[in-house]
Amino acid sequence: MARLEAALAGARRAGFAERTPAVDEEAVLQAIVQVHDPRLPERLREACRRAPSFFDSADNPISPGTFAAAVAAVGCVLDGLAHIMAGNAPRVFAAVRPPGHHATRSQAMGFCFFNNVAVAAEAALQKGFGPVAIVDFDVHHGNGTQELFYHRDDVFYLSLHRYPYYPGTGGADEIGVGRGRGFTRNLPLAPGADDEVYLGALALGLEEVMRAMSPHMWLISAGFDAHELDPLGGMAVTTEGFQKMGKLLAQAAGSVPVLVVLEGGYNLDALKESVAAFLSGLSQVGSGSS
Repeated sequence: MARLEAALAGARRAGFAERTPAVDEEAVLQAIVQVHDPRLPERLREACRRAPSFFDSADNPISPGTFAAAVAAVGCVLDGLAHIMAGNAPRVFAAVRPPGHHATRSQAMGFCFFNNVAVAAEAALQKGFGPVAIVDFDVHHGNGTQELFYHRDDVFYLSLHRYPYYPGTGGADEIGVGRGRGFTRNLPLAPGADDEVYLGALALGLEEVMRAMSPHMWLISAGFDAHELDPLGGMAVTTEGFQKMGKLLAQAAGSVPVLVVLEGGYNLDALKESVAAFLSGLSQVGSGSS
């Protein structure tokens, strides 16, 4: 909860208006099973009835409220998507927990139960807002997001992450298969990577996205655990670095809408400052809502 409060404080500082949507559980579950194994939601619901325990792996502790929280996270992201598609805001930030980018089609892992960004990408495509570009700069590779779109050419997945590191995926040779070959781009970075390294990698990756497609929607898996003060990430990105990353993404997206979804970030002060800086950079084109 403290991380959500820090992220929301950062969004408010960047001028984003706060919105707390109502969540239609049935509609959210219908969207979830468009990308996940249909058995996953019910498995999680049943496991939460027996909580506290763990779900699928030792890094996924659950409580009786985990199922509702995971559904609400997806619901908030889908509400942000609907806000964009209605023309209400070109830039939206979804501050949600639990995160999502490690969740694969059939398995929860890495504190992730449902893949928030992947569900939003599929929903956008089904409503004609494709092709979609996903940019993931969490310090950990989004193995779940990559898996879900690895064979497709209507979604470009770009990831900047520490490597080798949890979850062990994300090598530069992982580029997609079949029709999806060339639509996955991993830019693995060594421990201690700083602003210069991150900005150079992001600029390179964005150029490759634009050569491959003209996105009609940008989705950002925004993890701020590469911040120099983060206790886990082992990277050296500054608050100013995140602002510059936001500017690069704003320049690439232009007038195309951008939906930012919170992933990691474990130092509360750094998270608040980084969210504010990133969203300020991103908002140099258009306005936003959180």
